[in-house]
Amino acid sequence: MTTSRPVSARAILALAVPALGSLAADPVLSLVDTAFVGRLGALPLAALGIDTALFAFAFAVFNFLAYATTPLVAQARGRGDVVGSGLIVRRAMALAVGLGVFSTSVLALAAEPLVRLMQAAPEVVDPAVSYLRIRAFAVTALLIITAANGAYRGFKDTRTPLYVTIAVNGLNVVLDWYFIFGLELGMEGAAMATVAAQWIGALVFVGLLRRIGRREAWPADRIRLGDLRPFVAIGGVLVLRTLLLMLSLTMAAAAAARVGTIEVAAHQVVAQLWFLLAMIVDAVAIAAQALVAELEGAQDRAGARALSDRLLRWGVGVGVLLGFVVAGAGHLLAPIFTTDPAVQEAIRSVLIIAAVMQPLAAWVFVADGIYLARLAIRLLAGSTAVGLLAVVTVLGATLGFGWGLVGVWWGVTAMIAGRALVLGGAYYRTTLSSS
Repeated sequence: MTTSRPVSARAILALAVPALGSLAADPVLSLVDTAFVGRLGALPLAALGIDTALFAFAFAVFNFLAYATTPLVAQARGRGDVVGSGLIVRRAMALAVGLGVFSTSVLALAAEPLVRLMQAAPEVVDPAVSYLRIRAFAVTALLIITAANGAYRGFKDTRTPLYVTIAVNGLNVVLDWYFIFGLELGMEGAAMATVAAQWIGALVFVGLLRRIGRREAWPADRIRLGDLRPFVAIGGVLVLRTLLLMLSLTMAAAAAARVGTIEVAAHQVVAQLWFLLAMIVDAVAIAAQALVAELEGAQDRAGARALSDRLLRWGVGVGVLLGFVVAGAGHLLAPIFTTDPAVQEAIRSVLIIAAVMQPLAAWVFVADGIYLARLAIRLLAGSTAVGLLAVVTVLGATLGFGWGLVGVWWGVTAMIAGRALVLGGAYYRTTLSSS
């Protein structure tokens, strides 16, 4: 076992801050796309909403390419196995291409059934299908970019992905305007712009990684299906975890819809704010994935534990700060999102719950990053299953006893608490057993 120097705050921030920029870039890009398409009219905007939901689901499912690659690469480098880390990157990229080709085929061939499955109105089906079939050809590029992000995080470099992401998003804005309005291609032009921009980004990442591979003498061995087994094993459990989490949040939204129109409108606003806050804490979790995994690979258990404790404290501190911001600015936030007094009042009624849960939620999100670094994937899936059971229980009581939107958000809080109970129990049991 080796002992490393404590990781400095500067090293943590050097990973977390650029990672936050990369995480924020995609939502901003989606807003820009929405703004451009929105100028075409309500029908194209409705079609874009259907397609965006489908792509968000696909991205959530395949995001394991980043989550699995980061700790595998970081652990290999922590062991001093630079060549081995290169093999991991090549395998991740190969899996990204394979999954991308398969997904493109499914989306292109089954575009109409998928759109109809989303309960699209008859007049929305044709434009949504047309957009989806074109945009499907960007999926392989998107998965290559996802795997490359995971690789660079494993290298402890989140600046390069940030620069590439900014460049790609800027290019997408220019191409959006040119294809939609310059060439008058409408919604299909928006899809073409995204395909072009994401493929350019993917090729840039491939070129950068090839340069690293030449410098570090990565082997060019042929990749066999058996080589992908670690990714498939980790990815399968992570996909299950993602689906359980999405089911929990979907059930909360459905419960809000059953309460009433005003309540579901308010829930949508608070949920989007909650996702934004989670993204901020996720930047710390990404730092945990890379830094803790590197120490685990170096067999520095004491250093990994000390860093984990520190990152968890950081998470709680960020959560407390965000909680105060939400609680203090709640009366200002509601009018930004809606002019309806009833919806504004409903938003304010649950913002305090969203604020109070922030420290615990932040602890859970950072713990996710730590356990990903340790490749304790089954524990993460188990905690999410407990969270699902908790939210189902509280939502059932909410609908039965008429607790309204407040009950829905106590359900979300119960989900976070259930996950914290499992992750915290496992984390602090290791402290007692080692003391």
